[in-house]
Amino acid sequence: MKIKDLLSPRAIRLNAPAESKSQAIDALVELHAAAGNLTDPSAYKAAILAREGQGTTAIGEGIAVPHAKSDSVAHAALAAMTVPGGVDYDAPDGKPSSLLFMIAAPPDGDVHLEILSRLMVMLMEPEFCDRLRGAKTAEEFIEIIDAQERAKYPEETPEDTVVTAQAAPKGYRILAVTACPTGIAHTYMAAEALEKAGAAMNCPLKAETNGSGGAKNVLTRREIADCDGIIIAADKNVEMDRFDGKPVLQTTVSAGINKPQELIQKVLDGKAPIYHAEGGAAPVGDDDEKESFGHKVYKHLMNGVSHMLPFVVGGGVLIALGFLIDTLAGNANAGGNFGQTNPVAAVIFWIGKAAFSFMIPILAGYIAQSIADRPGLLPGIVGGYLATIGATLQSPTGDDKAVSGFLGALLAGFVAGLLVNGLKKAFSWMPKSMDGIKPVFLYPLFGTVLIGLFMLLINPFVGYINLALSAGLKSLGETSRILLSVVLAAMMATDMGGPFNKAAYVFGTASVATGDTWIMAAVMIGGMVPPIAIALSTTFNKKKWTKEELKSGPVNYAMGLCFITEGAIPYAASDPLRVIPSCMVGSAVAGLVCALFGCACPAPHGGVFTFAVVDHPLGYIVALVAGSVVGALMLALLKKNKTEKERA
Repeated sequence: MKIKDLLSPRAIRLNAPAESKSQAIDALVELHAAAGNLTDPSAYKAAILAREGQGTTAIGEGIAVPHAKSDSVAHAALAAMTVPGGVDYDAPDGKPSSLLFMIAAPPDGDVHLEILSRLMVMLMEPEFCDRLRGAKTAEEFIEIIDAQERAKYPEETPEDTVVTAQAAPKGYRILAVTACPTGIAHTYMAAEALEKAGAAMNCPLKAETNGSGGAKNVLTRREIADCDGIIIAADKNVEMDRFDGKPVLQTTVSAGINKPQELIQKVLDGKAPIYHAEGGAAPVGDDDEKESFGHKVYKHLMNGVSHMLPFVVGGGVLIALGFLIDTLAGNANAGGNFGQTNPVAAVIFWIGKAAFSFMIPILAGYIAQSIADRPGLLPGIVGGYLATIGATLQSPTGDDKAVSGFLGALLAGFVAGLLVNGLKKAFSWMPKSMDGIKPVFLYPLFGTVLIGLFMLLINPFVGYINLALSAGLKSLGETSRILLSVVLAAMMATDMGGPFNKAAYVFGTASVATGDTWIMAAVMIGGMVPPIAIALSTTFNKKKWTKEELKSGPVNYAMGLCFITEGAIPYAASDPLRVIPSCMVGSAVAGLVCALFGCACPAPHGGVFTFAVVDHPLGYIVALVAGSVVGALMLALLKKNKTEKERA
C-alpha cells in the first residue's frame, strides 16, 4: 500500500483559512467526510480529540499529523491541508503548523501506524515539505508525495507498477454502470453513449452493463478505488455497496443515452454526492442531485417487472403452444378443456401454467427486494402469493372474490419493502454481534407475519376493485376496445422505453394474467412499428438522414421484428419533434388495424417469434405492415432533407 492510494484529491485543501487548532481539526474531519472516508464524522472527531488529549500530534518544523482509530472510519485514508502562516498546534518547537495530515484508520490492524512511520520519514526532508506547501493543485500535491515515496522506497516501485498496470491498464477516471428493466437495448446504448462521450472529452471511461445476460465488463476493486467518480445510469437497482465512500451520480438510463457529456462533466466538477452503503452517513452533495421520489418508485416497480418477465414470457408461450397443439389435433372445440385434451398439449399447457403462477409473487418479491434488499424478498413473495389466492381473515386459504391480482401484488411489494425497512430501524438498538441473525431470521420472520396480516385485511377491498376492472375490460364495446388499442399502441412510441412506454407495457403484461390478451397484442404491435418505420425511411428516403444514420438503419428491421422499440431512440433523439409524432401515428394505425382484426397475443415479448401463437396472425402481420408504412410516410412528410454536407 502506498500513501497516494490513501489520499483522494477530495481530501486535500490548499491554502485553508484555519486560524486555530480546533478549526484545523474541524476542516480536516470535513475533508475526510467529503471524501467518503467516514461513516460518523462526529464520532471520528471525538476520537481525534481524545488522541490529542494524550499529547499533541504536532511534530515541529511546521508539521502536524493528527491520527486516530475509530469504528466510524469506513476505510484507512488520509486528509491533508496547507495553511498559509500556520496555526498554533501546540508544537514542541512552538512554531505554527502549516502542513497538516490527518490519518483515519479502522480499529482492526495497525495500518495507521505503518502509514504514520512512512510519512514521518518522508517529512524529515524540509525541501519535500516546502514543495508540498507550494503545490498549486490537489493533483500536484499527490504527485509530489508519490515521487518522494518512490525515491525513498524504490524496492516497492516495480511491484506496485505491475499491479497497477494489470489492474487498471486504461487508467479510467470515470466509471459507469448501466441497467434497464428488460436489459436488451437501453443498457447497452447508455454504455456506448457514455464511453463515446468520455473518449471525446479525453476522459477515459469504463461502463459495466447489467443486461439480460448478466453483468458484463464488470468494474474491478482497483478501478473503483482509483476512479474520480461513478455514474449509475439505471432504471433498476444495481449492486451499490462496492461504491461506499466514492462520488456517485445516480440518474436514469435515458439520461445516460441522451446527456452523457453533462453527466461526465458533473462528476469531473465534483458535483456527484458521496455514496454511503446502508448504515453509513448521509450522502454529501447537493440536494438537487438526489433521486426523485417518482424515479425511486419507478425503479422499484421496474425491478419487479424485469424479474417477472421470464415467467410471463415462458409461461405464456407454453400455454399458447398447448392451445396451438390442441387446435392442430382437432380439439379446438374442447370447451373448458381446450389446450389439455391432447396429451402432448396438456403437458406443455400445465408446465406453462406452473411457470405463469409464479408471475405475481415474483413481481411483489422483487419490488420489495429493490426497496429493502434481500430481507424484503420473502415477505414480498408471500404477500404476492396471498394476493393471487385472495386470502382473507375469514378465508385464509383463499377466496375467488378476494383475488387482488396485479394490483394486490403492487401493494404487497411496496408495503413489504417499507415494512422491512421499518424493522431495520426497529431492531437497530440490538448489539453488533446480532447483525448476522437480523437479515436471515428477524427481518424475514416479522416481515412475513406483518405483510401476511396486511394482505388478509386489504385483499377483500382490492379484490373488489380488481374484479370491477376485469369486468370493465371484458364489457368494453367494439369502439372502446379500438380506442384503447390505439392509445396503448401510440404510448409505446411516445418515449420508446421511457415512462409512457413502460406504463403501456406493464398494463399489457397485467392483462395477460387476466386473459385480456387483445391488449397485449396492441401493446406489442405498437412497440414494433417505430424501428421498422425508421428502417423503411432510411431505405427509401435516404436524403432525410445522415451517413451515420443510414449505416445503422437496416439494423432497425431486426430490432423492430424482435420488439425492441429502443432501436428508434438515436433517430428520435436527433429530431424528436418530427420522428416521435411520425412513429406515434404509425403505431396508432397498427393498434387500430390490430383491434379491427380482433388479434390477441398471449405472450408479452418476442415480437415476430410469437406470431405462431397470435389469434388472427395474418391480421397481425397486416397491422404491422400498415403501421410501419404509415410511419415511414409520415417521416417522409415531416422530416427535412439533409444538406450535402450533413449527408457526407
